[in-house]
This record gives sequence, structure tokens and C-alpha cells, in this order.
Amino acid sequence: MAPSARFWDIFFEVYEALPRQGPGNRASAARALGMCPGLPAAPRILDLGCGVGGQTLHLADLTRGRIVAVDNHAPFIERLQESVAARGLEDRIRPLCADMADTGLPAGSFDLVWSEGALYNLGLDTALPLCRRLLRPGGHLVFTDAVWRKSDVPDEVRRGFELDYPGMGVTPDVLAALARHDLEVLGHFTLPDAAWWEDFYTPMAARVNELRRVYAVNPEALSVLDAIGREPELHAAHGDCYAYEFFVTKR
Repeated sequence: MAPSARFWDIFFEVYEALPRQGPGNRASAARALGMCPGLPAAPRILDLGCGVGGQTLHLADLTRGRIVAVDNHAPFIERLQESVAARGLEDRIRPLCADMADTGLPAGSFDLVWSEGALYNLGLDTALPLCRRLLRPGGHLVFTDAVWRKSDVPDEVRRGFELDYPGMGVTPDVLAALARHDLEVLGHFTLPDAAWWEDFYTPMAARVNELRRVYAVNPEALSVLDAIGREPELHAAHGDCYAYEFFVTKR
């Protein structure tokens, strides 16, 4: 059954308040960047599916590049614009509200295309050629993707992922997709568990509890909050069944 409109209203009340909208952290971003040889001193960077820009700000801190940050959810882009203005980064970060599949950006215009936990929305066989087209020759595509680590996954865990990512596979499936689309794999690594908690699940749990007080007499909203709050609990119990993998590639 598809989630109701009320589900999405509450979902965005939670997610719009978080530092980031999926697993990741600065240390992992720095590690992935370190696996990209030959980047210019001030690379042209595209962050696809940027959310509120947690990783966008890391990229601005870790490089001297200029960044176009794309998301199709306007409130995410508005929050990133506020963060950019507060940090005086208007000359380096351009938030853009657009569809990842149709950004309007010219081909071959980026040294680095970056995407954390977002390409699955398009499907890799759609997203990878799109990203490759946006890269200059020799440019890098760096992204995270959810993968299974076990075959015997509890039903509740599998249902949760397959509702959102029905095509989710294992790491060799992603490597095979990269080979199909002529992207050279320079390396890959699994996000550490801290990357799930620091800026994602810990603030998510706090936000869910805050909204439970706001909606204390609204059973429908509380039911949605219970469903969202269950995700960190499942990760604590079954996080060994799946992972987010960072893939570093070159055109």
C-alpha cells in the first residue's frame, strides 16, 4: 500500500529538520575525496540529491571547489540557501531546485559528480549514464548506495527497504552496473556505523520525540511517527544485514 499524504506531511516535518537526510559523515566524505586522483585545485562539483546540504557543506570545507547542489524538494533547497548565506558561501555554492534527471546543466561541465544516497531514486541504469554525461573526460563520479550484506534478512527490515528501493542489490550488482556504463572503479568502502548515527538517526530520534509531543492527541500523526521512529530501532538491531557503500569511479 502506498503511503498516505498524511504520511508524507509528517515525514517531511521530520526530515526537513535533520542535518542530513541519509547516512554519511565528514570523515567518510574526506576518505572518498582522497580516492580521487587528479582533481583540480578548485574542482567544479555537482551534488545530486543534496537534501539540506549536509554533505554539500562538507565538500565546501574539504575542497576549494564551486558546487551546484541539486534537489527537487524546495524546502530542502531553501534550508541550504539559508546555510550558505549564514556561512558566506554564496560565491561557492549554488543551490538549485530541479529534478536530478533533468537538471538543465550542460554536458561535460563537472570535474566531480557527488551523490549520497540519492541515485537509487532514478535507478542506477538511468542515473549512471546521466552522471557520466555531466562529467568531463577523466572526471569522477562518487556516490553511496544501499546494499544488502546478508541473504537472511528479517522480513520487517527487507520490507522497509524494498518499499523505498525495490531494486536494491549487493555490492557486486553495483560494480556490474558501473562496468556496463563504462565507469572505472577506483575503490569502494562501507560507511561506518557512526555515519548512520551522528547526523542522521540520533537527531531523527530527537525530532520524532519532539513531534510526538506536538501531536500528542493526533493518533494518525502518532502512528506515522511510530513508523519513522522504528527505523533507527531496526538499524540498532539489524544493521549488520545491510550497508551504505561509497563508490569512487572515474569517467
